[in-house]
Amino acid sequence: MGHGVLSGIRVADFSRVLAGPYATMMLADFGADVVKIEPPSGDETRHWHPPVDASGQSTYFGGVNRNKRSVVIDLTDAAGRAEAHRLAASADVVVENFRPGVLDRFGLSFEAVRTGNPGVVYCSITGFGTGAGARLAGYDLLVQAVGGLMGITGAPDGEPAKAGVALVDVLTAQNAVAGILLALRERDRTGLGQRVEVNLLQSLLSALTNQAASTLATGVSPRRLGNRHPSIAPYAVFPAADRDLVIAVGNDKQFGALAGVIGMPELADDVRFATNAARVAHRDLLDAELEAGLATAPAADWVARFTAGGVPAGIVNDVGEAIAFAETLGLDPVVEIERADAATATSTASAHRSIANPIGLAASAPEYRTPPPALGEHGGADWLPRSS
Repeated sequence: MGHGVLSGIRVADFSRVLAGPYATMMLADFGADVVKIEPPSGDETRHWHPPVDASGQSTYFGGVNRNKRSVVIDLTDAAGRAEAHRLAASADVVVENFRPGVLDRFGLSFEAVRTGNPGVVYCSITGFGTGAGARLAGYDLLVQAVGGLMGITGAPDGEPAKAGVALVDVLTAQNAVAGILLALRERDRTGLGQRVEVNLLQSLLSALTNQAASTLATGVSPRRLGNRHPSIAPYAVFPAADRDLVIAVGNDKQFGALAGVIGMPELADDVRFATNAARVAHRDLLDAELEAGLATAPAADWVARFTAGGVPAGIVNDVGEAIAFAETLGLDPVVEIERADAATATSTASAHRSIANPIGLAASAPEYRTPPPALGEHGGADWLPRSS
């Protein structure tokens, strides 16, 4: 167990797949003792491969389950339920993302757990809440569709597009972490726990920010603009001589700098482009001018020139390039955790590599103690007692 700001906090993690495990990993990184309860078949994502890492473990599972202990508990078995009840009774936090009512059937509802554990913070993660939406399956793709994100993502003349990662699950996980920490802070004051509820649909609607705000204010839903911005120009992807880059101009001063760098200073004085509102109104004409200029040099050259000139710009990286870029900035994006069975002390072949926790605390940095556990790795009589 860790020594971070959440040291001494036990989390009974009944969640699986992505939103719940991501949230509990964030807590584990800061010292919480997270006990991952899995059915005999394991978390579904253990079987989602390829790809696998050097140890043969699913990279999907490995990406969100470091710093945890795994215990196999069969909730359909009386002995398994008794073990789960003991764990829930010992926990500061319970996290679950079953469909509403499922854990109730096993005597593990919030009401049942708090009867013997009044200080418990019980976090339920659902797709669409516990009311009329309780029967709906909470899959990220489905929520991106019905929640409006796909309606504003994709080319104007193409099909709606999803984000390239299960973004709604990740957003919901972050809301779950915030809710759990708020409830723990309140418990410090009152000694009592409470239920925390987050769902994928509301997490997405909240994250729509300016797009939702404009819809509420005007009654008109935004349309798909591809990589363009509804309120700013030029703020999009542009082709250079060899590959794509992004230009993200946020004000008239930056546009004047852009026009100078690209060798077209007259654009800044053109009435069609002199103000942001004019640029948005004439974005097709502006894009054509910029594309003609950008075609004369490679993307990396343009990015260097734009950066020197104070124009926000960057290459459209793939994931590997993005990680390498963060490394060049000294952000240390990758952490390595040696596995206990590593062949030698210097071997990294079996080390677990993952992306670092994005939260930096100056006095209490996150810890990377153990790789994602094997199924049932920590079962047995010694897992239940709390450490003093």
